[in-house]
Amino acid sequence: MATITAKMVGELRAKTGAGMMDCKKALTESEGDVEQAIDLLRKKGLSAAAKKSGRIAAEGMIAAVGNDNSGSLVEVNSETDFVAKNDAFQSFAKGVAEVVLNQKPADVDALKGLDFPSSGRSVGDELNHQISTIGENMNIRRFARLESNSGTTASYIHGAGKIGVLVQLDSDKADNPKVAETARMLAMHVAAASPQYLCRNDVPADIVDREKGIMRAKAIESGKPENIVDKIIEGQINKFFGESCLLEQVYVIDTDHKIGKVVEALAKEIGGQVTLVAYSRFQLGEGIEKKEDDFAAEVASMTK
Repeated sequence: MATITAKMVGELRAKTGAGMMDCKKALTESEGDVEQAIDLLRKKGLSAAAKKSGRIAAEGMIAAVGNDNSGSLVEVNSETDFVAKNDAFQSFAKGVAEVVLNQKPADVDALKGLDFPSSGRSVGDELNHQISTIGENMNIRRFARLESNSGTTASYIHGAGKIGVLVQLDSDKADNPKVAETARMLAMHVAAASPQYLCRNDVPADIVDREKGIMRAKAIESGKPENIVDKIIEGQINKFFGESCLLEQVYVIDTDHKIGKVVEALAKEIGGQVTLVAYSRFQLGEGIEKKEDDFAAEVASMTK
């Protein structure tokens, strides 16, 4: 049996990016043949991915790609922020975003069955290959795609992929550079202001009723006269819409105006029609329960 040295393991790890123990096992199985070991690591991609699939992947990045009238947004998760800074991981995330943009999958499962660019593998197989190579659990969590037949889309990525936004502006003057410029500025606003809905008509009726119920209970509890409670609720529900609906939010870049008025002003300036049609905003890891490490306990266990 060939002797497997630390240098051999290090060299294989440098070539493949796989974990140290995976490299050692592959070299042992191949009796020290590096090329065979590389093949073994590639062949074990699926099984290696399966072993890691139970780990929580709440880090990673939001990637965006686009052209003049369409754009895509993808969240790809990893276990650690360190891996999210890996060039191979970032390249994979952007590749997935390109697949979404160009092939228009219906959902994540459909996305995984599509061809990944320049790899000869499907997106799902490429994901498993990356899991095996990088050595962490990874997950394609979600994606969004916007396309304007008569306008433009803009994307904005904040904090090295911590937040990603797409905005769609329709306009009969889409060739005016002001349209694309405003779309990008609105994407920056969405990143900062985190609206929940595009307009008040998009807010579900049960959400509005619940908010009004809470407002009414607070007003009555505070001793407000019954005859003015409805007026109080009207003012407070308008404030709620102003905070949660994009078109009614105060523009963070120019706080003298609301988003709806910014769009109206653009239309007047360029002498055409402009409509803010849709937006998507992803925040990395939102809604994923992250593992909380007890650092003190970890250190204590190491000293025993």
